[in-house]
Amino acid sequence: MSPESRVPRPESESPPPPGGEQGGGDGTVDPGRGTRDCVMNETAEEYFRRAYEAQMAGELDRAVALYKKSIELGATAEAHTFLGWTYSFQRKYREAIAECHRAIGVDPEFGNPYNDIGAYLIELGRWEEAIPWFEKAIEAPRYDPRHFPHFNLARVYIQRYEYTPAIEHLRKALELEPRYGSAQRELQRILTRMN
Repeated sequence: MSPESRVPRPESESPPPPGGEQGGGDGTVDPGRGTRDCVMNETAEEYFRRAYEAQMAGELDRAVALYKKSIELGATAEAHTFLGWTYSFQRKYREAIAECHRAIGVDPEFGNPYNDIGAYLIELGRWEEAIPWFEKAIEAPRYDPRHFPHFNLARVYIQRYEYTPAIEHLRKALELEPRYGSAQRELQRILTRMN
């Protein structure tokens, strides 16, 4: 759902589902990613689907309104996280972080909001604060794109000129998703620089 440092989604590659990667590293996001433990009612699900479509069409204010309606009808961690992601498209990172905290309150096992918080913190220039959020995303029981928090942690370590842990996290990201182009390019760039 979220960002690499997607912004629009911190790798949301957050689009950069920000604060790192949040959404799909290729800028796409599957609104159904992950297995939902909580069940949305049909109406809440329909509003969620319409919100996602509006978001992808760039109709961000409409998407915000639709996500809020979905949450009103049946709050889920996914709906809060995607509302936060939409706020990140609008560069409203504090609001995005607040929605991710709400998502965690609904389902603390859902990993996307942890990664997204980290990605949004990076967008705010708060690199150090992002580290524990990416670590929580890595450990979350319910999180499919596990390569994103590794990539995002690597970004933090590169920012700190700590290349050994950066390389470790890039390799882990590639172990989890061998075709992840951003991680491939970044790893090659660092290895070339070190030689």
